[in-house]
Amino acid sequence: MKVRFWGTRGSLAVAQKAASIGDKIAAALVAARGRTFADVAEARAFAESELDFATFGTYGGATSCVEVEAGGEGDAFIVCDLGSGLREFGLDAMGRCARGHARVYHVFLSHLHWDHICGFPFFVPVFDPAAEVVIHSGHPDAETALRRQQEEISFPVAFDWLRANISFRTLEVGTRYPIGAVTVEMIEQHHSHLSYGYKFTDAAGKSVVYSTDSEHKIDKMDAETAFVGFFGGCDLVICDTMYSLADSISMKEDWGHSSNVVAIDLCHEAEAKRLALFHHEPTYSDADLQRMHQESIRYEELTRETAPLEVLCAYDGLVVDV
Repeated sequence: MKVRFWGTRGSLAVAQKAASIGDKIAAALVAARGRTFADVAEARAFAESELDFATFGTYGGATSCVEVEAGGEGDAFIVCDLGSGLREFGLDAMGRCARGHARVYHVFLSHLHWDHICGFPFFVPVFDPAAEVVIHSGHPDAETALRRQQEEISFPVAFDWLRANISFRTLEVGTRYPIGAVTVEMIEQHHSHLSYGYKFTDAAGKSVVYSTDSEHKIDKMDAETAFVGFFGGCDLVICDTMYSLADSISMKEDWGHSSNVVAIDLCHEAEAKRLALFHHEPTYSDADLQRMHQESIRYEELTRETAPLEVLCAYDGLVVDV
């Protein structure tokens, strides 16, 4: 399988400010120490090899949208959540469809909060009459939520104007569903109005877990047995790590999100192979996220008891082979 991250922020889409870009350019000039470059390609090679990610790149600002690619072009698209990152995915998918990819989309919704559905009105494939879009959720009111955000008071294009064949399917916890090239399982999570995590397993036994907007508390880890089992042996766990541990147990407790520390503890106990930090706090800068990533790697090393857990920090545009 291949996992593509199209949106990785939580709660609110954000954009880089002019001052932030200026800081990156200034830091790059200092790092260059007066060097000159023959062309843009040479300068880019320097940046990629000599600058840290927070200076050279960005973690991005689009809200939750992750693609899980399994099978070939004849198989359906698999998409987790409909955040603002969905717009870029839709444009890319249309290009792949023009080259022969099946025009079938299976969407899996974690929950119905705005940051996880706001990309749907801008999803180009829903205007394609040859496309089939199946929206899977543990919420029987998923259709209501998507229709409501396209009512005239909120958006100029009504849901009924969309031309794709759109259907809704309510899934149940404890059932395994063969969908496209994968088998899908769902778990109920700790969040307002409930959220659901998903596990995708392909024919070769490779597995990816998408688990965002779930609050795991470090002082109640004995209650997380179900998640340890759900994450068990997984090749990649995409996990809500919105807050630092300090934030998650103080002023933002009971806000429905988790920390990097708790995610690592869960993945260690589950003997998962890789963890992707996800659903980044919108007020965190690139430097903040890079620092959290580095601290997470160090914490994993200090608490490791068996096989190592690789810790990634998801960013808009990241592609991970599973």
